[in-house]
Amino acid sequence: MKQFALMGAAGYVAPKHMKAIRDTGHELVAALDTFDSVGILDRYFPNTSFFTEFERFDRHLEKLKRLGRAIDYIVICTPNYLHDAHIRFGLRYGADVICEKPTVLNPWNMDALIEIEQQVDVRAYTILQLRWHPVILQLKQTLSLDRGRKKQKINLTYIAPRGKWYYASWKGEENKSGGIATNIGIHFFDMLIWVFGEVIEHKVFVRSHDRVGGQLELKNASVQYFLSINPSHIDAVASEGSQHSYRSLEIDGQVVDFSNGFEDLHTVSYEKILSGQGFGLTDAQPSINLVHSIRNIELSKLENGRANHPLWQLPNSPHPFSV
Repeated sequence: MKQFALMGAAGYVAPKHMKAIRDTGHELVAALDTFDSVGILDRYFPNTSFFTEFERFDRHLEKLKRLGRAIDYIVICTPNYLHDAHIRFGLRYGADVICEKPTVLNPWNMDALIEIEQQVDVRAYTILQLRWHPVILQLKQTLSLDRGRKKQKINLTYIAPRGKWYYASWKGEENKSGGIATNIGIHFFDMLIWVFGEVIEHKVFVRSHDRVGGQLELKNASVQYFLSINPSHIDAVASEGSQHSYRSLEIDGQVVDFSNGFEDLHTVSYEKILSGQGFGLTDAQPSINLVHSIRNIELSKLENGRANHPLWQLPNSPHPFSV
């Protein structure tokens, strides 16, 4: 049985990791969060030692090491801007690291972590769960067998509405979350690159506090995408009433339905990591490079007469805290 420690136990995604640790038959022995609303631990690991101060958490892990019970894996579910420092902490402690998306915010952070990883005997893994989704696996296999297929046209739309709380939290600060493309889009961009090949070039036509849209030219596909957290955008795509979220992937006009099958992907990811098949830093690198560029590249002008994503020209919305 492996011993796990978790950083960021009060966050939205942390329960998925707790469940994955439990379902793979291992133990969460320590957890950290600056917030103490972590009653979710009672459902999975009620005996976990919990800390609200990093210094006490650090000392506890060092104590376990002195007692010959060193932590095997440190799991990171903290805010995005802390991932870099926390991965460094885990690697230097001597534990393998499992980090939620995005691994880091900037390409140079990734370069430095890869260099550190080469100096130690442990590894940093990242959760790229869409790569384990059965529909996406089948899609990749089908495309790999049809090498004569022409370059495909892809339309990706993902609307995940968020309320005003989002902008008051770290997620609403681009320098902490990485913005819309990073915070809600990183898995989709990773999946597209993994399935259709490396980025040749890209343009961004729409980018604001609540949306981002643009074009990707991948080795084997041309992609138009639109990502949004604006609740009103649901009305532009929903046929009947309100929906909690909207996810659509069209390839050459054919809808690829992967709306289901997400429930156990973290557990699958853990199974793969524990068996030596997990995705590491270099696997995550291409998508990190892309989303960094998406939030920094100069906007391109929409060209009349060219095929555009139908949602790119939705009217701008004011920032919730600007009025």
